[in-house]
Amino acid sequence: MSYLSIEFALAFLAFFALYWLCRKRTDWQNGLLLLGSYAFYAKLDWRFALILAVYTLLLTLISSWMLDSVRPKRWLRMGLLMAVGNLAVFKYFDFFRESAQAALHALGIAAILPAVDFLMPVGISFYTFQSVSYLVSLYRGELRFARARELGLFLAFFPTLLAGPICRATGLLEQLRSGERRHILQLDRALGLIVLALAKKLWLAGWLASAWVDPVFSAPETYHALEVWAAFYAYAFQIYLDFSGYTDLVTALALLLGIQLPRNFDAPYLAHNLRDFWRRWHMSLSSWIRDYIYIPLGGNRLGFARAQLNLLLAMVLSGLWHGASLKYLAWGGMHGLGVVGLNLGDKLLGKEAVSRRLTWLARLLTFHYVCLAWVFFRAASLEDAWSFLEAMTGTDQELTLNAPGFLALSAAAFAALPYLGAACERGIAQLGRLPWWGKPSLLAGCALLIIVVSPPGIPGFIYYQF
Repeated sequence: MSYLSIEFALAFLAFFALYWLCRKRTDWQNGLLLLGSYAFYAKLDWRFALILAVYTLLLTLISSWMLDSVRPKRWLRMGLLMAVGNLAVFKYFDFFRESAQAALHALGIAAILPAVDFLMPVGISFYTFQSVSYLVSLYRGELRFARARELGLFLAFFPTLLAGPICRATGLLEQLRSGERRHILQLDRALGLIVLALAKKLWLAGWLASAWVDPVFSAPETYHALEVWAAFYAYAFQIYLDFSGYTDLVTALALLLGIQLPRNFDAPYLAHNLRDFWRRWHMSLSSWIRDYIYIPLGGNRLGFARAQLNLLLAMVLSGLWHGASLKYLAWGGMHGLGVVGLNLGDKLLGKEAVSRRLTWLARLLTFHYVCLAWVFFRAASLEDAWSFLEAMTGTDQELTLNAPGFLALSAAAFAALPYLGAACERGIAQLGRLPWWGKPSLLAGCALLIIVVSPPGIPGFIYYQF
């Protein structure tokens, strides 16, 4: 069931009414959330829900033993091994099997490793990372033990289950098990975010995908170089609109349920370097990698050279988190090498020497480097990524699409980025001036208009696959 489907909208409205009928009993609301979240997950595939339930029970047992043990660190390691092992089996088994098979053949060993067809649960990467945050916070004494139903709701909470944001236990879990009576949070913002999400995903990202990204990336050699350049920019806008639109939507759903989710985007294409980009893009992931990979590896405490190695490793692991493929490793490696190069430049020329003097140039260079890395992220394979980049240098094909017009539109959109955030905030503020009965009417009218101008069908979100 897609968040964008009529089926989900009707189910959520019924759930919303029942949920707030129980507003005097937070424990009843949590029970409804737990049942609703598992029903939603099981609607995708009942095996997904079963895997998550077993995982939650094991995590509850390990965390309980960790608290009761005189050597809690041993159980912390056991829990982390279980979490990472669960993710590795379902998501990376084939990748490592094929890599090991190729290595054995290169050594002249004629061994055949068994192939196992694992079903990868949707959202497994996200709830795995959340469980790690719970284990570490519990070990550090930052929160108290969570019973199975509390931990189950934290991991299965349906607005964040499929594609994040990656929530910390000290944030979402503590909100969910707080006994305080809930209220709808920031109604005007929630309604505005729903409209914004529909416009981003259904209309803009959908149009970019169908008109430019999908056809050109599938066969770049059959398009004129200008059309390939247009697709180069189109995908950068598409993935931002797609993922930030998803985040806007689930943030709105959580606000309507009285829950505040962490911010996940902050105008990432306004970044003036790659460090700044990762402070703005998928913020819940970048902060998680910083706190649970980069800092435990030593961070910058062991000298400049070791810090760069830690950064590179953290970014490569970030790429691997997105998928068991060499193209994701290349994407993560490009960002890692880019940040390391930036740090070397800071050491030689002074901190942010370019961005302090020529902010517009730094922003433009950063955007194009990010777009270049996106080619490897979007292409079906490393070979396809190189084919796309070769097609950007020129082909013998005739111009069939309005690439000059799209490139001009992209330039205008990039120039307007500094002003779009404030414009959206003003639009949301205007909702507060409407009477209560006018708000759902405006929401329905905007949704209908967006559906009319959008490409047909219910598109999936890009980050569901991760």
